[in-house]
Amino acid sequence: MEQKNMQAKRSRRGQKGGIITMPFILVNEICDKLAVVGFGTNMLNYLTKQLHLPLTRAANTLTNFNGTASLTPLLGAFIADAYAGRFWTITFASTIYLLGMITLTISATLPQLRPPPCQPNQVCQEANGVQLGILYLSLLLKSLGSGGIRPCVAAFGADQFSGEDPKQKMTTWSFFNWYYFVMGGSILLASTVLVYVQDYVGWSWGLGIPTISMFLSIVIFVVGYPLYRILDPAGSPYTRLLQVTVAALRKRKVSMVSDPNFLYKNEELDASISADGMLNHTEQFKFFDKAAVVTEEEKLKPLERPNLWRLNTIHRVEELKSVIKMLPIMAAGILFFTASAQQHTFSLQQANTMNKHLTNSFQIPAASMSVFTSTSMLATIALYDRIFVPFLRKFTGLDRGINFLQRMAIGFAISILATLVAGFVEVKRKHMALASGLTNSNSTTFPVSVFWLVPQYSLHGISEAFMAVGHLEFFYDQAPESMRSTATALFWTANSAGNYASTLLVSLVHKFSARPDGSNWLPDDNLNMGKLENFYWLITCLQVVNFVYYLVCIKYYTFKSLQGPSIEIGEPKEEIELESQA
Repeated sequence: MEQKNMQAKRSRRGQKGGIITMPFILVNEICDKLAVVGFGTNMLNYLTKQLHLPLTRAANTLTNFNGTASLTPLLGAFIADAYAGRFWTITFASTIYLLGMITLTISATLPQLRPPPCQPNQVCQEANGVQLGILYLSLLLKSLGSGGIRPCVAAFGADQFSGEDPKQKMTTWSFFNWYYFVMGGSILLASTVLVYVQDYVGWSWGLGIPTISMFLSIVIFVVGYPLYRILDPAGSPYTRLLQVTVAALRKRKVSMVSDPNFLYKNEELDASISADGMLNHTEQFKFFDKAAVVTEEEKLKPLERPNLWRLNTIHRVEELKSVIKMLPIMAAGILFFTASAQQHTFSLQQANTMNKHLTNSFQIPAASMSVFTSTSMLATIALYDRIFVPFLRKFTGLDRGINFLQRMAIGFAISILATLVAGFVEVKRKHMALASGLTNSNSTTFPVSVFWLVPQYSLHGISEAFMAVGHLEFFYDQAPESMRSTATALFWTANSAGNYASTLLVSLVHKFSARPDGSNWLPDDNLNMGKLENFYWLITCLQVVNFVYYLVCIKYYTFKSLQGPSIEIGEPKEEIELESQA
């Protein structure tokens, strides 16, 4: 009876959602990203030019903030999956983020909340404790808000396409391409118009506009509520994972059954967490199968509602296995995000030192160089979706053209090329500066055009179109249905770890490359006297090792498989049909 009620409930949900909800979700994402990127893209300049922080301290503050904002999604995903659901988590988290933006805008507007402007021939006064405290408060609120937004928006958008409808299921993977496309479009707008306003009009307007945008994103998202397909939370996924682990440990001395068909199943118990279908038993991590072994003592007791700390269904065991299998792939993404983080730190500082003039009277803001990342990412996604996928589909039989693991591999390879190119460009930049007798990296007569940085920015954008989109799609597709917010949070956890890894790497390189004469690979105030190219090449070498590790991971990865007619994600249709017949 309970099973029928659950099916009826899911059927009612399926009547909502679909394409009609996309304007609300995607417009919300555009407004949200205007707010997020409107500050983040130019944050290094704000910290160094407005708060007068040293370069390495400002770079580490930025990566620490990005790391924290990408770590809190684990908490937000837990709340969404266990208690509040994705809609209310997004709404509440967006409100917290708005408060952070308001606080930041006020601090940029009131002169007493910033240090005084630098005076000629004087040491600039750094921000005091109170001024930094207000900055950190706003960053904390923004980090907490990101925790509820990041893991839920993409998953909530994909939820609008029912897994029970074959046509809507195909639309899900296409949604991730367009989700990233509109996000890239808003990033493009933020890194041009908003950055220009911040640099040449003022930070009060430059932060006020994204604050208003954040408010509009909340309004637009809430207006679409009657149309959304909203899935109820299915209970704490972390608790279920822990229950399986504890049950397996308790039964570690119990003999394993010879046939996995004898492992415990209870479809009524799992109905609320298996809307897409029951997970098939897999041979990996067989130790955890012991959590589903029914002992002689348990056979004598009614098992309608077993003690889940002692006995679990095979579906819940496979949930844990699915998460464990995803972790090595997640770890491979860390160094990718470490490399990407340099666009907003040292690549931005490179741009600050170069000739940014388009005409004698107009020069582009340094932070607007990220427009080349956005445009190359947008172009790649459009070409990928409209040309690349249909062409490869003829040869592979996959709706996606290639599976997401192969897509990620391409992104990793291009990211390696991006940091390699960045190192050679820095050699060129520094050589021209020193040949011209410029020892001050802030010279306004710098001979090298900022457009020398276009290749590294563009390559990062192309790599993101392959790796980041494939990474996000991988987590959503391969996660159990009831854990998709949590799995999407793993994407942001990799992003977080990548930013923290950048902080650690910068700190270690800055410390151990220091010489008694004051030279350093990463100097605080003058790139012309440093060796930034060595830092880029260090990241390149680390990425090469990481790429080899990733190839090993995907060699042994097995795709999620569901019982019944459901497909095994990422596998050609012909193979699926043979498996079903077998």
